[in-house]
Amino acid sequence: MASVQLCGAAAVGAAGFAGKGAAAVEPRRVPAPAVRRGALRGLVARAATVVAPKYTTVKPLADRVLLKTKTAEQKTTGGILLPSTAQSKPQSGEVVAVGEGRTIGDSKVEVGIKVGAQVVYSKYAGMEVELNDSNHLILKEDDIIGILETEDVKDMKPLSDRVLIEVAVAEDKTAGGLLLTNSVQEKPSVGTVVAVGPGHLDEEGKRIPLPVSTGSSVLYSKYAGAEFKGVDGTNYIVLRVPDLMAILS
Repeated sequence: MASVQLCGAAAVGAAGFAGKGAAAVEPRRVPAPAVRRGALRGLVARAATVVAPKYTTVKPLADRVLLKTKTAEQKTTGGILLPSTAQSKPQSGEVVAVGEGRTIGDSKVEVGIKVGAQVVYSKYAGMEVELNDSNHLILKEDDIIGILETEDVKDMKPLSDRVLIEVAVAEDKTAGGLLLTNSVQEKPSVGTVVAVGPGHLDEEGKRIPLPVSTGSSVLYSKYAGAEFKGVDGTNYIVLRVPDLMAILS
């Protein structure tokens, strides 16, 4: 999805690994130097976790989700080849498997994201996994920012207690009329709510509605959230309700 400039990284995760006719097993951990990229054609989880090639499927546990991530861009828009260190890592992917859900209080809460959905996830979430020569990520459902219903980020459906905000345009002139360069323009922290999530879960597993609605003008924490750019160049940000400072009217 070329409309969204996205990045990702690895953290922690959990899943069951199984092969044909085999029960789920725990991956064997080995020291990092023993792992070479491409040494196994089966399943390789980064952070020095190696699983024998006979294991061909991954079943996420609890409220975890398995994503097939996008391939990093290898060229700039002008056609210049990028070294691996300069390539922008993806922050979006397709859901290929989900866990059975989790229990909150007396309620069983199923994973609310369906297989096949195109999603955007938090930059530093999950564990990177290489499965059948494709890059995957195992992460918790709460680390998924939203569902992409079209190729334009303006149509993203935020999840949990997150909101999608269209960022106000930064001032390009001073009060005296001097033009400001991009480097000195003050980063705006005001915007208009475009979409809201269903709300977070309370201790009984019930959704708590969000205190803001679509169309609200809000003031938000300057360094919070995940930033995106729409197809038409419009800037958007997705953040959690606790990062909203005030409703403007």
